[in-house]
Amino acid sequence: MRKAISSLAAAGVLGLSMGFPTTAAADSSSRGLRADLTPIRTNNVTGSGTATVSLSGHKVTVRMTVKGLLAGVPHAAHIHVNGMGTCPTAAAATNLNGHTAISTTDGMKSYGMIGTSLTTRGDTSPASALAVTRFPVGSSYQYSRTITVNNDVASNIRAGKAVIVVHGIDYDGSGKFTNVLGPSELDPKLPQVATAPALCGTLKAMPSKSATTGY
Repeated sequence: MRKAISSLAAAGVLGLSMGFPTTAAADSSSRGLRADLTPIRTNNVTGSGTATVSLSGHKVTVRMTVKGLLAGVPHAAHIHVNGMGTCPTAAAATNLNGHTAISTTDGMKSYGMIGTSLTTRGDTSPASALAVTRFPVGSSYQYSRTITVNNDVASNIRAGKAVIVVHGIDYDGSGKFTNVLGPSELDPKLPQVATAPALCGTLKAMPSKSATTGY
């Protein structure tokens, strides 16, 4: 797999959300949310996970735990915004290299564009959507990071329309990324299975007593 991906190519194909915080005073309210990350079964995924988000102004602390994904490969993850605030169903599937599956763009009507890249270090903007060397690796992992998001992402989180999506699937059960679904529509140098959605969950407000529980 390539060690680096062109951020310009990612932004051009994805139609990403590129808004930035304005100089207006940030909303000082704090909110805790949770997403149950369920598998995209059309993509032959059986994993699962949970994510919690604590939002205060434009500061977001994301805690996530996942299991049951393809081992030994990076799994890109993002906060998606400006969609329907839902996860794609089997009806979103298309023909990918002769197979019925859901690509990232197939799911965008449901979960929207990338607002924040949940990288382990460095930039978290949509420009890092395919920064494969800066995403968690492995079948199971825990992720925790505090980042600053833009107005658009913060608004979607507060409105209950932000969706967390974890990518990277083992469609053919081979135990590795293959070209079974052809090249990715996001970058043809990557296989479709590397960028297809694996887990998905909408962030919903938690009861106040558990807002700081984490994972």
